Amino acid sequence: MRFSLNRKRFKDLSEQEVLALAISSEEDDARIYRDYAERLREAYPDSAAVFDGMAEEENEHRRRLIDLHRARFGDVIPLIRREHVSGYYARRPVWLIENLSLERIRQEAAAMEQDAERFYHAAAARTSDAATRQLLGDLAAAEAGHHGSAQDLTEKHLNTDSRSDEDSRAHRQFLLTWVQPGLAGLMDGSVSTLAPIFATAFATHNTWTTFLVGLAASVGAGISMGFTEAASDDGELSGRGSPIKRGVASGVMTTVGGLGHALPYLITDFWTATVVAIIVVFVELWAIAWIQNKFMETPFFRAAFQVVLGGALVFAAGVLIGSG
Repeated sequence: MRFSLNRKRFKDLSEQEVLALAISSEEDDARIYRDYAERLREAYPDSAAVFDGMAEEENEHRRRLIDLHRARFGDVIPLIRREHVSGYYARRPVWLIENLSLERIRQEAAAMEQDAERFYHAAAARTSDAATRQLLGDLAAAEAGHHGSAQDLTEKHLNTDSRSDEDSRAHRQFLLTWVQPGLAGLMDGSVSTLAPIFATAFATHNTWTTFLVGLAASVGAGISMGFTEAASDDGELSGRGSPIKRGVASGVMTTVGGLGHALPYLITDFWTATVVAIIVVFVELWAIAWIQNKFMETPFFRAAFQVVLGGALVFAAGVLIGSG
């Protein structure tokens, strides 16, 4: 709250301060685009070239704004940045979006330009000073011009073949880093925990004990799968991506797969809980088959047969052991 109170309101800025704020904003955006370009350069060189061009466009607008400031107010530009102004649009740190998909990064860049344009239009509408209104209108027009420049750069560096190739690589990387280990974890968690959970259920007929066993089995399997996935391959040679990301995907989905049919045993009535758990197992197994079909292009009925058969055998083993 104290930080917010120490910030200046946009409507209280002088024309010189508004111009200085626009200059610093253009500088920040140019740095962000360069950072995008560096992060994408190795895997997606054509998209990196687009962001290089967008950074240069921002620098050109910054130079024009500096020339305008020099003509109107002189060479000394006040130090004022986004964080100094209450209500001014913010930019998310690059490290918060570095794990996003290629398409999501493109969308983030487009949103950056739209935020700036929208803010300048709103600010111009709130002022009654003709000179300030003209200045803000010029800034909004400059931001709108960025959209056209970005489109021109995209058409120049990203033709249909290049974009299709980059999108294909991005999709493959998504499959290798997130879907494949997550699917393996979901399958392991859903199937491997069936035996201990249902063996405990039919051996004790105690729902709370069954839930605790299921919780322990799910969390333990998740930790084991997560560490195994992360330690098995650093991703450098295989191209499967960050071991941490893969470990998290595998561990979390393993835990989720086991908890799905452990949670019904929070119901105190044994048979009600068991029926609900069996229904959940059926849904889980068909969900796994659907994911395999959608992302891994495995024929649906083949995937369903493999998953359902395996799940049925483990489930039967658990029931037989528990009943015996």
